[in-house]
Amino acid sequence: MLWGLSKLIDGEKPRMEVVGTARSCEEALAKVDQLIPDVILLDLDLDGKNALDILPALVLNQKSRVLILTAERKQATLDMAVLRGARGVLRKDVAAEQVLKAIEKTHRGELWLDRETLGRVFGELMSPVAAPKPSPETEKYAALTAKEQKIIQSIVEGSGASNKALAQRLFISEHTLCNHLTSIYHKLDVSNRLELYVYAIKHQLGNPQS
Repeated sequence: MLWGLSKLIDGEKPRMEVVGTARSCEEALAKVDQLIPDVILLDLDLDGKNALDILPALVLNQKSRVLILTAERKQATLDMAVLRGARGVLRKDVAAEQVLKAIEKTHRGELWLDRETLGRVFGELMSPVAAPKPSPETEKYAALTAKEQKIIQSIVEGSGASNKALAQRLFISEHTLCNHLTSIYHKLDVSNRLELYVYAIKHQLGNPQS
């Protein structure tokens, strides 16, 4: 296959010519750095390894354009090749003139993709990335008021301090502190100050950076 492709392309001189060939991923990476070819005709199976893994590195020089030539039929794999930087996909059973035409168009900066593939890839690129869902504990803490969060921080810092001492430190009455604690217990699903302290330490709620 490699020999046949080389003969086919070199037969088009001076319009195009083969500047190098590679039989493994390692060799391909070395040759690209050395030769910086205009177009890379890439088989996804190089010496038993998946060339998808090296595809992004092959186009880092901003000049080389990758055209996939493969027998792979899994559409998800081919779509991934495009998402990783390939400009087009060719089946190994295409006619010789199609190979030459695809190389020429790829060199000109055009895409060699069927409409369905193009639609799927653009759809993937345009799909909004789902934000990571906050943990239940993060949601619980977010439900606390700024004052309640300050109280938790004081409890962590003061550990065994009495309610009276905590209230004085926070410049509130002991009765107001108890009301805040009742609200905190309810929101965090704990029963008393000891449970609140353990909960806060476990989830790092009393740290200034939390």
